[in-house]
Amino acid sequence: MARPGGFAYFRKDETAGALLCLAALLAAGGVVAEPRFEDRSATLGAHKYTGGWTHFVGGGVAVMDCDGDARPDIFAAGGESPARLWRNRGEFDFAPVPLPDLTGVTGAYPIDADADGHPDLFVLRAGPNRLLRGLGDCRFEEATGAMGLPPGDAWSTAFTAWWEDDGRPVMAVGNYVDRDDPEGPFEACDDNAILRPTDEGWRAETLAPGFCALSMLAARDARGQAALRISNDRHYYVRGGHEQMWDIAERRFLSEADGWPTVALWGMGIASRDLDGDGRDEVMLTSMGDQLLQLAQPDGSYTAAPFSIGSYAQRPHLGDDGRPSTGWHAEFGDIDNDGRADLFIAKGNVDQMPTNAMRDPNNLLMQRPDGTFAEASIAAGIATTERARGAALADFDGDGRLDLVVVNRRAAIELWRNVSRGTGHWLGLDLAQPGGNRDAIGAVVTIETEAGRQVLQRSIGGGHAGGRLGPIHVGLGAATRARVTVEWPDGTRTGPHQVEADRIVTLDRAALPG
Repeated sequence: MARPGGFAYFRKDETAGALLCLAALLAAGGVVAEPRFEDRSATLGAHKYTGGWTHFVGGGVAVMDCDGDARPDIFAAGGESPARLWRNRGEFDFAPVPLPDLTGVTGAYPIDADADGHPDLFVLRAGPNRLLRGLGDCRFEEATGAMGLPPGDAWSTAFTAWWEDDGRPVMAVGNYVDRDDPEGPFEACDDNAILRPTDEGWRAETLAPGFCALSMLAARDARGQAALRISNDRHYYVRGGHEQMWDIAERRFLSEADGWPTVALWGMGIASRDLDGDGRDEVMLTSMGDQLLQLAQPDGSYTAAPFSIGSYAQRPHLGDDGRPSTGWHAEFGDIDNDGRADLFIAKGNVDQMPTNAMRDPNNLLMQRPDGTFAEASIAAGIATTERARGAALADFDGDGRLDLVVVNRRAAIELWRNVSRGTGHWLGLDLAQPGGNRDAIGAVVTIETEAGRQVLQRSIGGGHAGGRLGPIHVGLGAATRARVTVEWPDGTRTGPHQVEADRIVTLDRAALPG
Protein backbone atom coordinates (compact mmCIF):
# COMPACT_ATOMS: atom_id res chain seq x y z
CA MET A 1 0.00 0.00 0.00
CA ALA A 2 1.66 3.18 -1.15
CA ARG A 3 1.88 6.31 0.94
CA PRO A 4 2.66 9.91 -0.07
CA GLY A 5 6.31 10.78 -0.45
CA GLY A 6 7.45 7.41 -1.75
CA PHE A 7 6.64 5.47 1.43
CA ALA A 8 5.04 2.03 1.41
CA TYR A 9 3.63 -0.35 3.97
CA PHE A 10 3.86 -4.03 3.04
CA ARG A 11 0.88 -6.27 3.68
CA LYS A 12 0.43 -10.03 3.48
CA ASP A 13 -0.36 -10.09 -0.23
CA GLU A 14 2.74 -8.08 -1.11
CA THR A 15 5.43 -10.56 -0.10
CA ALA A 16 7.03 -12.44 -2.96
CA GLY A 17 9.94 -14.40 -4.31
CA ALA A 18 12.61 -16.73 -3.06
CA LEU A 19 15.98 -15.77 -1.64
CA LEU A 20 18.62 -14.72 -4.13
CA CYS A 21 21.94 -16.54 -4.24
CA LEU A 22 24.25 -15.22 -1.54
CA ALA A 23 27.50 -13.49 -2.44
CA ALA A 24 30.56 -13.21 -0.23
CA LEU A 25 31.41 -9.68 -1.31
CA LEU A 26 29.26 -6.76 -2.42
CA ALA A 27 29.69 -5.45 -5.95
CA ALA A 28 29.19 -1.95 -7.25
CA GLY A 29 26.96 -2.93 -10.17
CA GLY A 30 28.54 -0.38 -12.47
CA VAL A 31 27.99 2.67 -10.25
CA VAL A 32 30.82 5.20 -10.39
CA ALA A 33 30.37 8.43 -8.41
CA GLU A 34 32.77 10.91 -6.85
CA PRO A 35 31.50 12.15 -3.48
CA ARG A 36 30.75 15.86 -3.32
CA PHE A 37 29.20 17.91 -0.52
CA GLU A 38 27.80 21.44 -0.39
CA ASP A 39 28.10 23.58 2.76
CA ARG A 40 24.67 24.40 4.22
CA SER A 41 25.87 25.28 7.73
CA ALA A 42 24.38 28.77 7.65
CA THR A 43 20.87 27.37 8.04
CA LEU A 44 21.74 26.14 11.57
CA GLY A 45 23.56 29.29 12.63
CA ALA A 46 26.65 29.53 14.82
CA HIS A 47 25.80 26.96 17.51
CA LYS A 48 28.92 25.72 19.32
CA TYR A 49 29.78 23.03 21.84
CA THR A 50 31.56 25.05 24.52
CA GLY A 51 33.03 24.69 27.99
CA GLY A 52 36.12 23.85 30.00
CA TRP A 53 37.69 20.52 30.80
CA THR A 54 34.35 18.82 31.57
CA HIS A 55 33.51 19.33 27.91
CA PHE A 56 36.80 18.24 26.34
CA VAL A 57 34.81 15.10 25.47
CA GLY A 58 31.20 14.83 24.32
CA GLY A 59 29.57 17.12 21.82
CA GLY A 60 27.10 14.66 20.37
CA VAL A 61 24.21 15.11 17.96
CA ALA A 62 20.90 13.22 17.88
CA VAL A 63 18.94 12.84 14.64
CA MET A 64 15.30 11.70 14.56
CA ASP A 65 11.95 12.60 13.02
CA CYS A 66 10.26 14.41 15.90
CA ASP A 67 7.23 15.74 14.00
CA GLY A 68 6.25 12.74 11.85
CA ASP A 69 6.86 14.38 8.47
CA ALA A 70 9.50 11.82 7.36
CA ARG A 71 12.27 14.44 7.49
CA PRO A 72 15.10 13.99 10.03
CA ASP A 73 15.39 16.72 12.67
CA ILE A 74 18.52 17.67 14.65
CA PHE A 75 19.31 17.99 18.38
CA ALA A 76 22.85 19.16 19.25
CA ALA A 77 24.65 19.21 22.59
CA GLY A 78 25.96 22.59 23.71
CA GLY A 79 28.18 21.92 26.72
CA GLU A 80 28.13 25.13 28.72
CA SER A 81 25.98 26.65 25.96
CA PRO A 82 22.31 25.61 25.72
CA ALA A 83 21.50 22.51 23.70
CA ARG A 84 19.63 23.23 20.46
CA LEU A 85 16.86 21.59 18.42
CA TRP A 86 16.09 22.30 14.78
CA ARG A 87 13.01 21.21 12.82
CA ASN A 88 13.68 20.11 9.25
CA ARG A 89 11.24 21.96 6.97
CA GLY A 90 12.61 20.43 3.78
CA GLU A 91 15.15 21.48 1.15
CA PHE A 92 17.72 22.14 3.88
CA ASP A 93 15.59 24.73 5.59
CA PHE A 94 15.91 24.22 9.36
CA ALA A 95 14.09 26.24 12.00
CA PRO A 96 15.01 26.37 15.72
CA VAL A 97 12.48 24.86 18.12
CA PRO A 98 12.15 25.90 21.79
CA LEU A 99 13.50 23.41 24.34
CA PRO A 100 13.54 23.20 28.11
CA ASP A 101 16.65 25.11 29.23
CA LEU A 102 19.43 22.53 29.02
CA THR A 103 23.08 23.25 29.73
CA GLY A 104 25.89 20.91 30.70
CA VAL A 105 24.74 18.58 27.90
CA THR A 106 27.41 16.24 26.50
CA GLY A 107 25.18 14.36 24.08
CA ALA A 108 21.82 12.70 23.43
CA TYR A 109 20.25 9.61 21.90
CA PRO A 110 16.72 9.31 20.47
CA ILE A 111 14.65 6.42 21.80
CA ASP A 112 10.92 5.73 22.06
CA ALA A 113 11.12 4.83 25.74
CA ASP A 114 7.36 4.90 26.38
CA ALA A 115 6.28 3.30 23.05
CA ASP A 116 3.86 6.09 22.17
CA GLY A 117 5.18 6.51 18.63
CA HIS A 118 7.03 9.76 19.36
CA PRO A 119 10.82 9.68 19.81
CA ASP A 120 12.05 10.70 23.24
CA LEU A 121 15.54 12.00 24.02
CA PHE A 122 17.91 10.54 26.61
CA VAL A 123 20.10 13.55 27.34
CA LEU A 124 23.60 12.96 28.72
CA ARG A 125 25.06 15.64 30.98
CA ALA A 126 27.95 16.51 33.21
CA GLY A 127 25.49 16.28 36.08
CA PRO A 128 22.03 14.71 36.35
CA ASN A 129 20.90 13.21 33.05
CA ARG A 130 17.50 14.07 31.61
CA LEU A 131 14.77 12.17 29.80
CA LEU A 132 12.76 14.41 27.49
CA ARG A 133 9.43 12.93 26.46
CA GLY A 134 8.45 13.52 22.86
CA LEU A 135 4.94 14.92 22.43
CA GLY A 136 4.88 15.11 18.64
CA ASP A 137 5.31 18.20 16.49
CA CYS A 138 8.92 18.41 17.80
CA ARG A 139 7.68 19.34 21.26
CA PHE A 140 9.46 17.83 24.27
CA GLU A 141 8.75 17.99 27.98
CA GLU A 142 10.99 17.31 30.93
CA ALA A 143 9.91 13.85 32.14
CA THR A 144 12.86 12.50 34.14
CA GLY A 145 10.92 12.25 37.37
CA ALA A 146 7.53 11.58 35.82
CA MET A 147 8.85 8.57 33.90
CA GLY A 148 10.81 7.26 36.90
CA LEU A 149 14.35 7.69 35.58
CA PRO A 150 17.18 7.78 38.17
CA PRO A 151 19.08 10.81 36.82
CA GLY A 152 22.35 10.16 38.64
CA ASP A 153 24.89 12.92 39.07
CA ALA A 154 27.90 11.64 37.14
CA TRP A 155 29.71 12.95 34.06
CA SER A 156 27.88 10.87 31.45
CA THR A 157 29.37 10.42 28.00
CA ALA A 158 27.95 7.19 26.51
CA PHE A 159 24.58 5.50 26.06
CA THR A 160 22.94 2.46 24.50
CA ALA A 161 19.68 0.55 24.92
CA TRP A 162 18.08 -2.80 24.25
CA TRP A 163 14.85 -4.65 25.03
CA GLU A 164 14.71 -7.91 27.00
CA ASP A 165 10.91 -8.24 26.94
CA ASP A 166 7.90 -6.44 25.53
CA GLY A 167 8.03 -3.65 28.07
CA ARG A 168 10.38 -0.75 28.58
CA PRO A 169 13.98 -0.72 27.38
CA VAL A 170 17.04 -1.63 29.38
CA MET A 171 19.44 1.33 29.12
CA ALA A 172 23.17 1.56 29.78
CA VAL A 173 24.90 4.80 30.69
CA GLY A 174 28.65 5.22 30.41
CA ASN A 175 30.30 7.62 32.82
CA TYR A 176 33.65 9.35 32.51
CA VAL A 177 35.92 10.80 35.21
CA ASP A 178 34.70 10.78 38.82
CA ARG A 179 34.52 14.52 39.49
CA ASP A 180 34.09 13.92 43.23
CA ASP A 181 37.37 12.02 43.64
CA PRO A 182 39.78 14.34 45.52
CA GLU A 183 42.70 12.56 43.87
CA GLY A 184 41.25 13.02 40.36
CA PRO A 185 40.90 13.48 37.57
CA PHE A 186 43.64 10.95 36.77
CA GLU A 187 43.11 7.36 37.98
CA ALA A 188 39.55 8.35 38.83
CA CYS A 189 37.17 6.68 36.38
CA ASP A 190 33.54 6.50 37.53
CA ASP A 191 31.36 3.37 37.48
CA ASN A 192 28.86 2.88 34.67
CA ALA A 193 25.17 2.07 35.15
CA ILE A 194 22.55 -0.32 33.82
CA LEU A 195 19.01 1.07 34.09
CA ARG A 196 16.50 -1.78 34.33
CA PRO A 197 12.75 -1.23 33.91
CA THR A 198 10.38 -1.51 36.86
CA ASP A 199 6.68 -0.85 37.30
CA GLU A 200 7.51 2.70 38.39
CA GLY A 201 10.25 3.46 35.84
CA TRP A 202 13.84 2.21 36.06
CA ARG A 203 16.26 1.18 38.79
CA ALA A 204 20.00 1.76 38.54
CA GLU A 205 22.49 -1.09 38.82
CA THR A 206 26.22 -0.49 39.01
CA LEU A 207 28.33 -1.80 36.14
CA ALA A 208 31.91 -1.95 37.33
CA PRO A 209 34.76 -1.56 36.86
CA GLY A 210 34.43 1.58 34.79
CA PHE A 211 37.35 2.71 32.66
CA CYS A 212 36.02 6.13 31.51
CA ALA A 213 33.57 5.09 28.81
CA LEU A 214 33.18 7.31 25.76
CA SER A 215 31.01 4.99 23.67
CA MET A 216 28.67 2.04 24.24
CA LEU A 217 26.87 -0.22 21.80
CA ALA A 218 24.43 -3.05 22.51
CA ALA A 219 24.29 -5.34 19.45
CA ARG A 220 25.04 -8.85 18.28
CA ASP A 221 28.75 -9.55 18.46
CA ALA A 222 30.79 -11.88 16.25
CA ARG A 223 29.43 -14.86 18.22
CA GLY A 224 25.91 -13.89 17.22
CA GLN A 225 25.11 -13.10 20.88
CA ALA A 226 23.73 -9.89 22.32
CA ALA A 227 26.58 -8.01 23.96
CA LEU A 228 27.33 -4.59 25.37
CA ARG A 229 30.58 -3.22 23.92
CA ILE A 230 32.23 -0.41 25.88
CA SER A 231 35.01 1.74 24.44
CA ASN A 232 37.12 3.45 27.08
CA ASP A 233 39.50 6.41 27.23
CA ARG A 234 42.91 5.06 28.16
CA HIS A 235 44.14 8.55 29.10
CA TYR A 236 42.23 8.30 32.37
CA TYR A 237 42.46 4.55 32.89
CA VAL A 238 42.74 3.02 36.30
CA ARG A 239 45.34 0.28 36.47
CA GLY A 240 44.57 -2.60 34.13
CA GLY A 241 41.94 -0.75 32.12
CA HIS A 242 40.98 -1.93 28.63
CA GLU A 243 38.13 -2.21 26.15
CA GLN A 244 35.19 -4.18 27.55
CA MET A 245 32.53 -6.60 26.28
CA TRP A 246 29.64 -7.52 28.58
CA ASP A 247 27.46 -10.51 27.74
CA ILE A 248 23.86 -9.32 28.05
CA ALA A 249 22.27 -12.74 28.65
CA GLU A 250 24.90 -13.94 31.16
CA ARG A 251 25.40 -10.49 32.70
CA ARG A 252 29.17 -10.76 32.91
CA PHE A 253 32.24 -9.33 31.24
CA LEU A 254 33.93 -11.51 28.65
CA SER A 255 37.62 -12.31 29.03
CA GLU A 256 40.41 -13.83 26.99
CA ALA A 257 39.07 -17.25 28.02
CA ASP A 258 35.95 -16.35 26.01
CA GLY A 259 38.02 -15.31 23.02
CA TRP A 260 37.76 -11.62 23.93
CA PRO A 261 41.30 -10.17 23.65
CA THR A 262 42.66 -7.48 25.93
CA VAL A 263 42.78 -4.31 23.82
CA ALA A 264 43.93 -1.02 25.34
CA LEU A 265 43.54 2.20 23.38
CA TRP A 266 42.27 5.74 23.90
CA GLY A 267 38.76 4.72 22.88
CA MET A 268 36.44 7.49 21.70
CA GLY A 269 33.74 6.06 19.44
CA ILE A 270 32.25 2.85 18.05
CA ALA A 271 30.87 2.13 14.58
CA SER A 272 29.52 -1.30 13.64
CA ARG A 273 28.64 -2.69 10.20
CA ASP A 274 28.83 -6.00 8.36
CA LEU A 275 31.27 -5.23 5.54
CA ASP A 276 31.33 -8.57 3.72
CA GLY A 277 27.79 -9.89 3.92
CA ASP A 278 28.52 -12.79 6.27
CA GLY A 279 26.07 -11.61 8.92
CA ARG A 280 28.74 -10.60 11.44
CA ASP A 281 29.48 -6.94 12.08
CA GLU A 282 32.94 -5.52 11.75
CA VAL A 283 33.67 -2.84 14.39
CA MET A 284 35.56 0.45 14.08
CA LEU A 285 37.05 1.87 17.28
CA THR A 286 38.28 5.46 17.09
CA SER A 287 41.08 6.65 19.33
CA MET A 288 44.00 9.01 19.78
CA GLY A 289 46.27 7.52 17.14
CA ASP A 290 45.18 4.49 15.13
CA GLN A 291 41.51 4.01 14.27
CA LEU A 292 41.20 0.27 14.87
CA LEU A 293 38.97 -1.78 12.55
CA GLN A 294 38.20 -5.20 14.03
CA LEU A 295 37.18 -7.89 11.55
CA ALA A 296 34.62 -10.45 12.77
CA GLN A 297 35.77 -14.05 12.40
CA PRO A 298 33.69 -17.23 11.84
CA ASP A 299 34.69 -18.56 15.27
CA GLY A 300 33.13 -15.52 16.98
CA SER A 301 36.37 -13.67 17.65
CA TYR A 302 37.82 -10.48 16.17
CA THR A 303 41.12 -9.74 14.49
CA ALA A 304 42.70 -6.38 13.69
CA ALA A 305 42.34 -5.42 10.03
CA PRO A 306 45.61 -5.30 8.08
CA PHE A 307 47.16 -1.88 7.75
CA SER A 308 46.76 -2.12 3.97
CA ILE A 309 42.97 -1.87 4.30
CA GLY A 310 43.36 1.91 4.55
CA SER A 311 41.11 2.51 7.56
CA TYR A 312 43.63 3.33 10.29
CA ALA A 313 43.66 7.07 9.51
CA GLN A 314 46.31 7.58 12.16
CA ARG A 315 47.63 10.96 10.97
CA PRO A 316 46.16 14.01 9.23
CA HIS A 317 45.86 13.45 5.48
CA LEU A 318 46.49 17.09 4.56
CA GLY A 319 50.22 16.40 4.79
CA ASP A 320 51.13 19.34 7.02
CA ASP A 321 51.27 17.64 10.44
CA GLY A 322 52.86 14.30 11.24
CA ARG A 323 51.54 14.01 14.77
CA PRO A 324 48.82 11.44 15.57
CA SER A 325 45.17 12.15 14.86
CA THR A 326 42.38 12.13 17.45
CA GLY A 327 39.27 10.30 16.27
CA TRP A 328 35.84 10.81 17.81
CA HIS A 329 32.51 9.93 16.17
CA ALA A 330 32.67 7.18 13.55
CA GLU A 331 29.78 6.08 11.34
CA PHE A 332 29.38 3.71 8.40
CA GLY A 333 27.10 4.75 5.56
CA ASP A 334 26.92 4.31 1.80
CA ILE A 335 27.75 7.81 0.57
CA ASP A 336 27.57 7.02 -3.17
CA ASN A 337 24.95 4.24 -2.95
CA ASP A 338 27.19 1.74 -4.71
CA GLY A 339 26.30 -1.09 -2.31
CA ARG A 340 29.44 -0.74 -0.18
CA ALA A 341 29.53 0.91 3.23
CA ASP A 342 31.83 3.93 3.49
CA LEU A 343 33.13 5.45 6.73
CA PHE A 344 33.08 8.97 8.18
CA ILE A 345 35.35 9.80 11.13
CA ALA A 346 35.17 13.10 13.03
CA LYS A 347 38.62 14.33 14.08
CA GLY A 348 39.90 17.01 16.44
CA ASN A 349 42.46 17.71 19.15
CA VAL A 350 41.18 17.36 22.71
CA ASP A 351 42.12 20.98 23.34
CA GLN A 352 45.75 22.02 22.96
CA MET A 353 47.38 18.61 23.37
CA PRO A 354 50.87 19.13 21.89
CA THR A 355 51.53 15.44 21.24
CA ASN A 356 48.66 15.25 18.74
CA ALA A 357 47.86 17.08 15.53
CA MET A 358 46.22 20.48 15.92
CA ARG A 359 44.77 20.78 12.40
CA ASP A 360 43.18 17.36 12.12
CA PRO A 361 40.81 17.04 9.14
CA ASN A 362 37.79 14.76 9.23
CA ASN A 363 38.00 11.53 7.23
CA LEU A 364 35.69 10.28 4.51
CA LEU A 365 36.88 6.78 3.69
CA MET A 366 35.23 5.39 0.57
CA GLN A 367 35.13 1.62 0.28
CA ARG A 368 36.44 0.22 -2.99
CA PRO A 369 35.38 -3.02 -4.72
CA ASP A 370 38.30 -4.92 -3.17
CA GLY A 371 37.20 -3.97 0.37
CA THR A 372 39.94 -1.39 0.98
CA PHE A 373 39.24 2.25 1.82
CA ALA A 374 40.44 5.43 0.11
CA GLU A 375 40.43 8.95 1.59
CA ALA A 376 38.03 11.30 -0.20
CA SER A 377 37.22 14.12 2.23
CA ILE A 378 39.33 16.75 0.46
CA ALA A 379 37.74 16.11 -2.92
CA ALA A 380 34.31 15.89 -1.26
CA GLY A 381 34.84 19.30 0.37
CA ILE A 382 34.38 18.25 4.01
CA ALA A 383 38.02 18.07 5.22
CA THR A 384 37.51 20.84 7.77
CA THR A 385 39.96 21.15 10.65
CA GLU A 386 37.87 22.43 13.56
CA ARG A 387 37.84 20.27 16.70
CA ALA A 388 35.06 17.93 15.58
CA ARG A 389 33.28 15.71 18.10
CA GLY A 390 29.86 14.25 17.29
CA ALA A 391 28.34 13.74 13.86
CA ALA A 392 25.56 11.96 11.98
CA LEU A 393 24.90 10.73 8.46
CA ALA A 394 21.25 11.15 7.43
CA ASP A 395 19.23 11.94 4.32
CA PHE A 396 18.00 15.38 5.32
CA ASP A 397 16.46 16.33 1.96
CA GLY A 398 14.93 12.99 0.97
CA ASP A 399 16.88 12.59 -2.27
CA GLY A 400 18.36 9.22 -1.30
CA ARG A 401 21.87 10.54 -0.62
CA LEU A 402 23.31 10.62 2.90
CA ASP A 403 24.05 14.13 4.13
CA LEU A 404 26.22 15.07 7.12
CA VAL A 405 26.03 17.12 10.31
CA VAL A 406 29.12 17.69 12.51
CA VAL A 407 29.33 19.25 15.99
CA ASN A 408 32.57 21.11 16.73
CA ARG A 409 34.09 22.14 20.02
CA ARG A 410 34.25 25.94 20.30
CA ALA A 411 33.44 26.29 16.61
CA ALA A 412 30.17 26.46 14.68
CA ILE A 413 28.18 23.35 13.86
CA GLU A 414 28.55 22.15 10.26
CA LEU A 415 25.83 20.91 7.92
CA TRP A 416 26.69 19.36 4.55
CA ARG A 417 24.41 18.42 1.65
CA ASN A 418 25.43 15.41 -0.43
CA VAL A 419 25.36 16.59 -4.06
CA SER A 420 27.34 13.67 -5.53
CA ARG A 421 26.40 12.87 -9.12
CA GLY A 422 26.00 9.45 -10.65
CA THR A 423 25.10 7.75 -7.38
CA GLY A 424 23.39 4.36 -7.32
CA HIS A 425 19.90 3.37 -6.33
CA TRP A 426 18.97 3.26 -2.67
CA LEU A 427 16.49 1.97 -0.15
CA GLY A 428 15.33 3.24 3.23
CA LEU A 429 13.98 0.51 5.50
CA ASP A 430 11.94 1.32 8.57
CA LEU A 431 10.51 -1.28 10.95
CA ALA A 432 7.42 -1.19 13.15
CA GLN A 433 5.93 -3.73 15.55
CA PRO A 434 3.38 -3.80 18.38
CA GLY A 435 4.40 -3.60 22.02
CA GLY A 436 7.05 -1.76 23.99
CA ASN A 437 9.79 -2.07 21.38
CA ARG A 438 7.89 -0.25 18.64
CA ASP A 439 10.97 0.44 16.50
CA ALA A 440 12.13 -3.21 16.61
CA ILE A 441 15.52 -2.40 18.10
CA GLY A 442 17.61 -5.57 17.92
CA ALA A 443 16.21 -6.70 14.58
CA VAL A 444 18.54 -7.91 11.82
CA VAL A 445 17.68 -6.96 8.24
CA THR A 446 19.07 -8.76 5.17
CA ILE A 447 18.89 -6.97 1.81
CA GLU A 448 19.67 -9.01 -1.31
CA THR A 449 20.11 -8.07 -4.96
CA GLU A 450 21.80 -9.73 -7.92
CA ALA A 451 25.04 -8.11 -6.73
CA GLY A 452 25.03 -9.76 -3.29
CA ARG A 453 23.66 -9.16 0.14
CA GLN A 454 23.93 -6.68 2.98
CA VAL A 455 23.08 -7.49 6.60
CA LEU A 456 22.35 -4.65 9.00
CA GLN A 457 21.42 -4.50 12.67
CA ARG A 458 18.93 -2.02 14.08
CA SER A 459 20.42 -0.59 17.24
CA ILE A 460 20.60 2.42 19.53
CA GLY A 461 24.06 3.47 20.70
CA GLY A 462 27.61 3.67 19.43
CA GLY A 463 29.09 6.75 17.81
CA HIS A 464 30.37 9.41 20.17
CA ALA A 465 27.74 10.91 22.49
CA GLY A 466 24.97 10.81 19.89
CA GLY A 467 23.07 8.66 17.43
CA ARG A 468 20.22 8.41 14.95
CA LEU A 469 16.77 6.83 15.03
CA GLY A 470 15.10 6.33 11.68
CA PRO A 471 15.07 4.26 8.50
CA ILE A 472 18.08 2.07 7.71
CA HIS A 473 19.75 3.48 4.59
CA VAL A 474 21.12 0.99 2.05
CA GLY A 475 22.82 1.66 -1.28
CA LEU A 476 21.83 -0.75 -4.06
CA GLY A 477 24.20 0.17 -6.88
CA ALA A 478 22.57 -0.56 -10.25
CA ALA A 479 19.79 -2.72 -8.76
CA THR A 480 16.27 -1.33 -9.03
CA ARG A 481 14.71 -3.78 -6.59
CA ALA A 482 15.72 -5.91 -3.63
CA ARG A 483 14.49 -8.72 -1.45
CA VAL A 484 14.35 -8.01 2.25
CA THR A 485 14.24 -10.52 5.11
CA VAL A 486 13.75 -9.41 8.71
CA GLU A 487 14.73 -11.32 11.80
CA TRP A 488 12.67 -9.55 14.44
CA PRO A 489 13.99 -9.06 17.99
CA ASP A 490 12.21 -12.21 19.26
CA GLY A 491 13.83 -14.36 16.53
CA THR A 492 10.79 -14.57 14.24
CA ARG A 493 11.62 -14.21 10.54
CA THR A 494 9.49 -12.68 7.82
CA GLY A 495 10.21 -12.37 4.11
CA PRO A 496 11.69 -12.23 1.67
CA HIS A 497 9.69 -9.12 0.82
CA GLN A 498 10.25 -7.75 -2.67
CA VAL A 499 10.70 -3.98 -2.60
CA GLU A 500 11.34 -1.36 -5.25
CA ALA A 501 14.36 0.94 -5.05
CA ASP A 502 14.56 4.68 -4.43
CA ARG A 503 11.99 4.93 -1.67
CA ILE A 504 11.50 4.47 2.05
CA VAL A 505 9.64 1.28 2.94
CA THR A 506 8.11 0.54 6.32
CA LEU A 507 7.74 -3.14 7.18
CA ASP A 508 4.88 -3.31 9.67
CA ARG A 509 5.13 -6.60 11.53
CA ALA A 510 1.48 -6.56 12.52
CA ALA A 511 0.52 -6.76 8.84
CA LEU A 512 3.11 -9.29 7.66
CA PRO A 513 2.60 -13.06 7.31
CA GLY A 514 3.65 -15.40 10.10
